[in-house]
Amino acid sequence: MLAIVIPYYKINFFEATLQSLASQTNKEFHVYIGDDASVNDPTHLINRYGNHFSFTYKKFDNNLGGQDLVKQWERCIAMTANEDWIMLLGDDDVLEATCVEAFYNDLETIKTHNVNVVRFATVVINEKDIEISKRHEHPKLEKSTAFFQRKHQGGTRSSLSEYVFKKAHFKLKSFPLAWHTDDLAVLECSNFKTIYTLNNALVKFRHSTENITSNRGNLKQKNESSFQYYFYLYSTKINFFTKKQERIIVYKLNKTVATNKKNVFRIFRLSFYYLRHLKINHLIHLKLMIAQSVIKKIKR
Repeated sequence: MLAIVIPYYKINFFEATLQSLASQTNKEFHVYIGDDASVNDPTHLINRYGNHFSFTYKKFDNNLGGQDLVKQWERCIAMTANEDWIMLLGDDDVLEATCVEAFYNDLETIKTHNVNVVRFATVVINEKDIEISKRHEHPKLEKSTAFFQRKHQGGTRSSLSEYVFKKAHFKLKSFPLAWHTDDLAVLECSNFKTIYTLNNALVKFRHSTENITSNRGNLKQKNESSFQYYFYLYSTKINFFTKKQERIIVYKLNKTVATNKKNVFRIFRLSFYYLRHLKINHLIHLKLMIAQSVIKKIKR
């Protein structure tokens, strides 16, 4: 019932990922590895650990991840068969040995609550497999919009690898660098309703110089993604959020514009949207944030 999809490109930590799959106490899953035309052939590692779980490996002829990471993810997902649930696992992240077992142990309860999104507890590890964060746990049942609020107030963290999605409801929206694509997938796949948490099993998210999260050289692309993400939520999904959560979205949206003041088109686009929908208070907030940003820059 479970497909574990790995969009593969980087080999440095891939063995640890495969080893964690080989160590699962429950082997009722199928692994799909989509090689994004990597220069690092992983087949020797796959052959070393592949006899411990069922898998499908495919090397694609062209590299898509460098242009559109979501399209690479989607063609990897297209490799799956008739599984009901899907997990998109990073090629450097690690599952605790009991993750799959914990999922199946609670599957009937998950179905009872009509849940489409399941997540594990997480910890962040570095390049040497040393834990560099606290263990992040969550309420057993939590509305995805409440999680959105908690995350954006600095109360927790999130990454795509820690989730299991009901395949029939799973969809991805493409943003530059796929930044915020995972956040939106959680909201939309859950239909802005409930997430079920397995706190008794752990996914280890790797923080290294090779992943997008820690890369500081792509801040403009991340800013563009953030604008697209928050504008999408504000313009099409705002009715799912409380007034307090709406204020968070407006603040984040306005901040992306104030951070990149040179993008005049964005300023006009958002200002026009606020005026058109008579959101004068949000427009005033935008102008104040831009002014504060200009003053701050002058003082420097």
